Amino acid sequence: METASFDYDLPDSAIAQAPVEPRDAALMLVDRGAGAAPEHRTVADLPGLLGPGDVVVVNTTRVLRARLHLRKTTGGAVEVLLLEPLEGDRWEALVRPGRRVPPGTVLAPVADDGPSLRVEVGEILDEGRRVVSLVTDDVVGALDAHGAVPLPPYITEPLGDPDRYQTVYADQPGSVAAPTAGLHLTDRVLDGIRAAGAQVVGVDLWVGLGTFRPISAEQVEDHEMHTERYQVPEATWAACEQADRVVAIGTTTVRALESAAASGSLSGRTDLFLHPGSEVAVVDVLLTNYHLPRSSLLVLVEAFAGPHWRDLYATALAEGYRFLSFGDCMLLGRDGAGVEDRTDREVTA
Repeated sequence: METASFDYDLPDSAIAQAPVEPRDAALMLVDRGAGAAPEHRTVADLPGLLGPGDVVVVNTTRVLRARLHLRKTTGGAVEVLLLEPLEGDRWEALVRPGRRVPPGTVLAPVADDGPSLRVEVGEILDEGRRVVSLVTDDVVGALDAHGAVPLPPYITEPLGDPDRYQTVYADQPGSVAAPTAGLHLTDRVLDGIRAAGAQVVGVDLWVGLGTFRPISAEQVEDHEMHTERYQVPEATWAACEQADRVVAIGTTTVRALESAAASGSLSGRTDLFLHPGSEVAVVDVLLTNYHLPRSSLLVLVEAFAGPHWRDLYATALAEGYRFLSFGDCMLLGRDGAGVEDRTDREVTA
């Protein structure tokens, strides 16, 4: 397929610059299947669409304060975005302006308060990536003190509360971007899901360059994903195997579960790229935000739900839904079948 077929007109006014309050007030467009009118709900309504036999899977990864504003010994400003830990104190990172930062450059935080930190810039990798070493006695403390939440570049307004770019269940640090569909869930919604008789279980996919790297190839199938780490606990996998429906919160959760199914391994690294024609073996229902044009995440949506995402996106834009990381969301069924809610299933039974 041509990558251009995943283009659509996204006006700047539709890009959410701040998260809605409360979290579960986010709009949720419920897909009732190709050819049927979708329903306009909010995330607070999600428990009423679920019931016994449903297993809701969330990505419990936690976003690092991975954007470092540093300076050279000569005073020049340098930004380092940490992507993923390597061995020892080494990290894969993006360094800007990269051409002015040769290997061997030593960087320090602009402010001297907090745990000591020195960043040594190392070898050059492909696609602008670098290897850097973090010299500190307390990596987490140094990042908390000197780092910033790495918001996407299309969010231009400052974030008042950094925790709003974390899910309420964020636990395993290591991501450089949030699993944004999960930002809508609250303790109230999670309690309501459990009260409805559904289970809530977790996976981890540590979000890195593979998730947010844009598609540059003319043909979708030529796009190459960078690998990312994932882990599916045995209890989660067992719950999914026994479920009537597996409900994934976010595309990263889909990739973790489908990677486990495709590889036969519950942990490791994955470069899984779901595109039209790919098999989706585990997930039945997907809660996901609205994604950038020509992105691998949008391609995943078509692989999961079919081409009528275009009609759903057109409806969302016409109705004033908010797009991208801090935007609203949609609830999709696999293969265009739509989402059957708890009441419908009880009546059918």
